[in-house]
Amino acid sequence: MKNAQNGGGPVDKIVHRPFLAIALRLLAIAVMSGMYVLIKLAGEREIHIVESLFWRQLPTIPFVLIWLLLKGQWPRLRTKRLGAHARRAMYGMVGMSLNFAAVTLLPLAEATALNFTTVFWAVILSAVILKENVGYWRWGAVLIGFVGVLAIAKPGAGGISLSGASVALAGAFMIALISIQIRNLSISEEPFLIVFYFSVFTAPVFALVLPFVATPHDVGDWCILFGLALLGLFGQLVLTASLRFAPVSTVIIMDYSGLIWATLFGWIVFEQLPTPATWVGAPLIIGAALLVAWREHQKTSA
Repeated sequence: MKNAQNGGGPVDKIVHRPFLAIALRLLAIAVMSGMYVLIKLAGEREIHIVESLFWRQLPTIPFVLIWLLLKGQWPRLRTKRLGAHARRAMYGMVGMSLNFAAVTLLPLAEATALNFTTVFWAVILSAVILKENVGYWRWGAVLIGFVGVLAIAKPGAGGISLSGASVALAGAFMIALISIQIRNLSISEEPFLIVFYFSVFTAPVFALVLPFVATPHDVGDWCILFGLALLGLFGQLVLTASLRFAPVSTVIIMDYSGLIWATLFGWIVFEQLPTPATWVGAPLIIGAALLVAWREHQKTSA
């Protein structure tokens, strides 16, 4: 395969480093969980979701430009895959909107649990689109983790909005689809470049809608929006980087750790105490993640 020039050095293949990918994914999920807390707080303060989306995306552009200016590496913005970036941005805009909406429509734990169906979609899409070899171990880990999700979500127990659940499930499918696209882009593009063009294509779209929904804000509102932007930028960079070092079907299972953060934040911030079902499902979810990590270690050391 020919090297793809990014200005800062060629990227000719994806390096398979599963433990690094898993560590990056776990860090990204922790950061993104904090961002979702701020999204829910923004919704409670009646900040329109388009405002949250706009301020989540905008800071990425000046941050990357200033960073490259200070390093004198403007050529690293060059890309030969502008169309692929545009498609990723289109899907990403839909997926991000759905997931932001799910957090505002559902309790944090339920929204997170439904979001875990991403694993199911990711395994199917990675096998069909990327032709990745998804073995019995990862299929088994997915099933174990999904049982844990079901235990916590308690389907049929009532109390969950049907519209909210539908939005969350649609958002989970989009995350899986976006992960496939990022994996493909990572063959030739650096993580910061993928994140940068995502914002370049989506921020103007949100900006066009902003005048129709924006409202005056106090200091507390602006602190929430600033924190949302900061956590979103860092989390997206790390999330994207994780997909350079392992297949989608490997790293996506680490998203289960978000349930731990959702439970903790729901308890501390929103005074929603964990239910007994959480203590049944959480060990299954953690066990699934450890199973994948152990299996990847066995494969790389063989």
